[in-house]
Amino acid sequence: MTNFFLQQLLENPDSLPHHGICLPIFSLHSKNSGGIGEYTDLLPLIGWCKSLGFNIIQLLPINDTGLETSPYSALSAFALNPLHLGLKQLPFFHDFPKLIPLLSKLQAFNQNQRIPYKEIHEHRNVFLRQYFQLAGPTLLEAAEFLEFRKQNPWVDKYALFKALKIQRNWESWDLWPEKLRFPTEEYLSELLVDMQDEISYHVLLQFLCFSQMETVKKEAEAQGLFLKGDIPILINSQSADVWLNRSLFYTHLTAGAPPDQYSDVGQNWGFPLYNWDKNAETDYAWWKKRLEIASHFYHFYRIDHVVGFYRIWGIPFNVPAKEGKFFPEDRSTWIPHGEKILQMMLDNCPMLPIGEDLGMIPPEVRVNLRKLGICGTKVMRWERMWNEDRRFIKYQDYILESLTTISTHDSETLQLWWRNNPAEAQDFCNFKGWAYEPILSPARHQEILNDSHHTHSVFHINLLQEYLAVIPGLTWPDLEDERINIPGVVLDRNWSYRFKPSVEELIQHAELAHLMKTLTA
Repeated sequence: MTNFFLQQLLENPDSLPHHGICLPIFSLHSKNSGGIGEYTDLLPLIGWCKSLGFNIIQLLPINDTGLETSPYSALSAFALNPLHLGLKQLPFFHDFPKLIPLLSKLQAFNQNQRIPYKEIHEHRNVFLRQYFQLAGPTLLEAAEFLEFRKQNPWVDKYALFKALKIQRNWESWDLWPEKLRFPTEEYLSELLVDMQDEISYHVLLQFLCFSQMETVKKEAEAQGLFLKGDIPILINSQSADVWLNRSLFYTHLTAGAPPDQYSDVGQNWGFPLYNWDKNAETDYAWWKKRLEIASHFYHFYRIDHVVGFYRIWGIPFNVPAKEGKFFPEDRSTWIPHGEKILQMMLDNCPMLPIGEDLGMIPPEVRVNLRKLGICGTKVMRWERMWNEDRRFIKYQDYILESLTTISTHDSETLQLWWRNNPAEAQDFCNFKGWAYEPILSPARHQEILNDSHHTHSVFHINLLQEYLAVIPGLTWPDLEDERINIPGVVLDRNWSYRFKPSVEELIQHAELAHLMKTLTA
């Protein structure tokens, strides 16, 4: 069984295969950017990708994360991150000269090698508060804004939660007075009136974020390009969603992973588990709304940690990660449990899901994903016969319903992996029929990129920096500086990666364009 969207792709030979780039919005910078990548920075990349023979741009999550830097730690499953609002493209910007020096201060941060989140938050807050004073009275009366507020009833309570978080200096809502921790509908209504000005500010920011991302999607569709989003399986316990929908979550448990080849002691991610029985009682209304909102911006979406819908490692508070257990506990229930949830997602969303099924995945899960028509992910360096002689799997043996890539936002880049793992690099050389060399040459890097675009998979998507690494001068001198995230550790460098070239330099670089065109030929 194949879902309808995938079936349409597979049955249309003219549409195959699909090639794309993956990038975090925060890593972009252009002459217009306000210190960090913005939604509007995606617009020039659409035509550029199309000219290269690429037709997918994949993004990391773009939900509001508050002061958190990880895009996988959302303050809201619905709201977009105003940190990426295109400031120069805001309505009436040019009517208010006061805003120009504020934007100039932000644009100075575009020169930083890494994103200075604290400073950018501070300066963007000053800019947006000033903008709200100047343009707010007009925008709050606009028919488009009033319609947005009407069509998104969740937005006012999200805005209330964010306003309270800011008012209380971002302290955990677990520490709020009991009346705020467990608000009644009546008290929420009172707060919505008492804090209406501050709430309107945050609602307006969401209206502007949604408008810009919807414009990006319309431009992509006009040029025959797909946008692929990323929907994290979990949500921050310090989110509006958990505060407002306590019964949908097990807040006495946190999700993680048991001990495995990546960690001897297991992992604790700190996010609550879902109470799937309570979600089912609501006919999965929260999940349906989450997918419906995402479909405003994307055509495809990555299902983060897809095995977690079948079973997930739950850890009680103040207990070592290795002492957790899988939920559900009975392995015989995993497949029907996950299939029910994923079928609901397929039935209630026009987007095509692509599963992140990396790591230790029960074999029956991959069988079920294929039955549902949900593509899996093939990271070339990990596609080996691990239970036999560890030989690499031939590219023509990848199943069609899959996505091929050479690295992920959580892994080392290809060059860094090659340098740091000589034994694995030697195995790969044997697979390729190469003599081993300790440094991956640009020519070999290009050949692996070419391989990644010519496997049997229907999708081929790589991190943008993997293409930049082939051409001298387009990446940072230290290979470590091309990595986006190191999982399991809290580091300032995580999620602060910035592409060395600007958007303008990318789309005007003739050698890069030639390289990328040859890969899809």
